[in-house]
Amino acid sequence: VQLQASGGGLVQAGGSLRLSCAASGRTFINYATGWFRQAPGEEREFVAAISWSGGSTYVADSVKDRFIISRHNAKNTVYLQMNSLKPEDTAVYYCAGRNGPGSSVDRDYTLWGQGTLVTVSS
Repeated sequence: VQLQASGGGLVQAGGSLRLSCAASGRTFINYATGWFRQAPGEEREFVAAISWSGGSTYVADSVKDRFIISRHNAKNTVYLQMNSLKPEDTAVYYCAGRNGPGSSVDRDYTLWGQGTLVTVSS
């Protein structure tokens, strides 16, 4: 399975973006998906995760009430809807997959996409 993240770009503070993580290759069944981000000079941090069924979601406190994670399994795609963006949300966003439940720990994930850059201007 390969993961392809897309949807990043430049947006003004207060704006919105929707990131997509598309899976290709063999079946994505039973794979939970997570989003992580890494700002320049910072460590990678957890943003959100969703179970294979979509029934369980986990969102970091720093983006709670602003970011929503969802998935459309028929399209093999996971989305991260980002609203009320702030300059501190500027980072490269990565999607990751693991065969098991969702997790906020990056080392639990075995599949990683290439990342998409989100830049929020003030």
